[in-house]
Amino acid sequence: MKDCYLPPRYTQAGKQEGAAAVEFAIVASVFFMLLIGIMEMGRLLWTWNAAAEATRLGARLAVVCSKEDAEKIKGRMREMLPALTANSQIDIEYLNPPATPNSCTADTCKEVRVRLKDYSHQTIIPFVSLAIPLPPFQTTLPREYMNSDGNEICQ
Repeated sequence: MKDCYLPPRYTQAGKQEGAAAVEFAIVASVFFMLLIGIMEMGRLLWTWNAAAEATRLGARLAVVCSKEDAEKIKGRMREMLPALTANSQIDIEYLNPPATPNSCTADTCKEVRVRLKDYSHQTIIPFVSLAIPLPPFQTTLPREYMNSDGNEICQ
């Protein structure tokens, strides 16, 4: 009987070629999905915090600046959260309970409410573009000075 010679591709070791590459592909895909998910969650939490802080900033400015400075206040809020594009996403209301909002003068206003609404976080996940809507943010503060004359914060 003749010894049969088999080329390396037919041996037991030859059958395992490429198995490591397949295992790496499976593990790497799970790892990168997890990594991208963690990064997106971090970006979402940063955006959530920036939206809350922008709303607080708008309310703090609104209680010390005149009602006519609403566009400047919205501009300062957009500096803090650049993804805010539309003025319709920001509401500044001057309250004089029990009257309707924005029915007061600088002397009769009791509170100022600033709302951020219809804002969504845009993800940067490769091949998948998602817009995650955030809940409305709102801050209400009692009226303070409400006069922009000589107030450098309102300029």
